Amino acid sequence: MLKKLVFLLSSADFLGVCPFFTTPPPPRGRPIFSSHFPTCTKVTHLPPTTMSASGSASGLAALQDELDALNAQITKQGSAVRALKKASSSNADEIAVAVDELKKLKITAETLRQKKELLDPTKQFNRKVFDEMILRKMFIVPSFEIHGGVKGLFDLGPPACALKAAMVDAWRKHFVLTESMLEMECTCLTPEVVLKTSGHVDRFTDLMVKDPVSGECFRADKLLEDAIDELIEANPDMPVEEREEHMRIQIQADAFSPAELDEQLTKYGCKAPSGEPYGASFPFNLMFKTSIGPEGTSVGYLRPETAQGLFVNFRRLLDANSQKMPFAAAQIGLGFRNGK
Repeated sequence: MLKKLVFLLSSADFLGVCPFFTTPPPPRGRPIFSSHFPTCTKVTHLPPTTMSASGSASGLAALQDELDALNAQITKQGSAVRALKKASSSNADEIAVAVDELKKLKITAETLRQKKELLDPTKQFNRKVFDEMILRKMFIVPSFEIHGGVKGLFDLGPPACALKAAMVDAWRKHFVLTESMLEMECTCLTPEVVLKTSGHVDRFTDLMVKDPVSGECFRADKLLEDAIDELIEANPDMPVEEREEHMRIQIQADAFSPAELDEQLTKYGCKAPSGEPYGASFPFNLMFKTSIGPEGTSVGYLRPETAQGLFVNFRRLLDANSQKMPFAAAQIGLGFRNGK
């Protein structure tokens, strides 16, 4: 629920345009034109005054600095791995080396995180209490709760609306006013031709599997990742080589083809809640499809991200900026994705 709150409060896109402008390669199944959500800086509170010595506080700060640096390396290496997976010229050995490096970085980061927690045992997060608190204070509540609600739909309450307004105000003052970005507010409804050109219609998909008894659908790559986590957790004495092989498969879960993913789900004994094996994997487009106009002949989609409106308005934005390059454009608003 915390992740959903952060996502709702930070769903803004930024687009920088300049003559020599590159972006990281998109993950598998995503089109070239993709949104970039703003990142939220994690604020680490000062250690409690009950700590025994200042040495502990300085040790925590040093560990946090090291952990932050490692997380930056993990992000960079993860982008490199995704690029190799998408590149047709990459070979399996090259990908395996990059994946191994990413895995080593993650293991080191997890070791540091655990060490940091041992040095500061007072930082214990109670998820159950937190969830109850944000519901009770009405920061975020399930939508249509009196009718049973719908999974994945939430409403912001008064405190969250005030927080969101403050965040949007700070965002606009910095990026639009201080950085002189060109702000736009584009329509949420997009004609099919736009998203067909960008690749969303064909490739904006997740692989899903279905419970043959209940008909409920699940993301196949997440099922595989969870199954590997459970296997490793249940076997703490597993040999290092075997553990590394499982983790390599886990990292590649979102890169498998439907046939490969079905094979892995069978290999790890993944079963549906009904106890039956899952059906075959199938691609599911994450966009909400609709029709524009009473005739029903014009197909449209609710925008899956807010960047498209900026891209298609590039020429007019350039004119508005007196044909000067580079320039930047920004938009804040809703994106719609139909998935779990």
